[in-house]
Amino acid sequence: MNRDQIRGGIKDAAGRIQRKFGQLIGSNQQEAKGVATQAEGKFQRTVGNASDTVEKTTDNAKDVLKR
Repeated sequence: MNRDQIRGGIKDAAGRIQRKFGQLIGSNQQEAKGVATQAEGKFQRTVGNASDTVEKTTDNAKDVLKR
């Protein structure tokens, strides 16, 4: 697990909380901010997943070339 995956997960959770809080108090602005933070977190986690996949693929290719 890399830094982007962790930070993305935290932002996603924080956005979800902020969105629900906005719904609870009836604030469309807070709800929209929560949705935006949640989307940012999901994107960052996806970047982290892609980075992790590239790293694993590169490591596997190096292992194959060493044989």
